[in-house]
Amino acid sequence: MFRPRRKFDRIRKMDPSFSIGTDIVEVSRVKKLTRNKRFLERIFTPSEIAYCRTKKNSAQHFAVRFAAKEAVWKALSDLGLAGIGHREVGVHRTPSGKPVVSLSGRLKPFEKRITLSLSHTSRTAVAVALFRKKS
Repeated sequence: MFRPRRKFDRIRKMDPSFSIGTDIVEVSRVKKLTRNKRFLERIFTPSEIAYCRTKKNSAQHFAVRFAAKEAVWKALSDLGLAGIGHREVGVHRTPSGKPVVSLSGRLKPFEKRITLSLSHTSRTAVAVALFRKKS
């Protein structure tokens, strides 16, 4: 019997050993927030703050890192870890420019199993995090 292909059939058949997190942020919103020193110190690591401040359009770089932290949190949410702090998730670049995640404390064992993709325009920043549940 012929059964028409459904739009989401391939999604349902995805490997359950992966978890995906995504987030999109308005750069203008983050720009306002980054004027507050307390916000910066609560959300970003010292190396992230230093990196973003060296950029001409620092708000875009802060925004994409904020989106990355949220995407990583969403990708790790299946683990049942309560209270993941923004500063436990760091985002930096390899010498070739590839974004990578650095995790601290109890999250450190999951660091090598996260792949990150970032993009931003003058208005929005987006991040996608892919977490391999099995090493």
